[in-house]
Amino acid sequence: MVNITRAADLTMVGANGGAWVAPVGTPALSSPLTQPTDPWAALGAISDDGLVNGWDEDSQEFTPWGLTSPFRTQITKSVRTFSATMWETSRTSVMSLHYRLDEADLTPDVGGITSFAETASPVPDRRAFWFIVLDGDSARGFYVPQGEISDRSDVTYKQDEMSGFEWTITTYPDAAGNTVYHVDKLPVTPADPTS
Repeated sequence: MVNITRAADLTMVGANGGAWVAPVGTPALSSPLTQPTDPWAALGAISDDGLVNGWDEDSQEFTPWGLTSPFRTQITKSVRTFSATMWETSRTSVMSLHYRLDEADLTPDVGGITSFAETASPVPDRRAFWFIVLDGDSARGFYVPQGEISDRSDVTYKQDEMSGFEWTITTYPDAAGNTVYHVDKLPVTPADPTS
């Protein structure tokens, strides 16, 4: 009889999590259980759609004459993204990212009014990001040394719907050529039965 091993504690449900932003060059945290501190700024509540870690890859297949299947494949594109909807649209760290502004530009005047303009010619706005996903005793941490919002969805202001900034963040390689660093606290995988 074949023994089929299963371990529920090795599964992951994105039950909770968070996101932070900091200037490029801010070092990664050493654990997903460490509370981020300055210069990391919290991005607040994320919609119940959670965090999506995306992969966009293309490859070129090489099939030699006389064969019908390739004997080599070369990856020609490999992009990592993170997507989420930020619900705290009045949080300065969130507004700063969404509108590509410095947080200082969002300081209200003595009357409590904040004013700014959106440029017709935006420039790159790369920042460091830290994402965590929590499920019981398991935790996954994703450090993006250089990321940038590459896609923003429409924002709806409506009585029966929470307004949110829906973003896709594209990761870029750092000096070491890496786009995402993983720091996880996961249960140990048990040994498979030998028979």
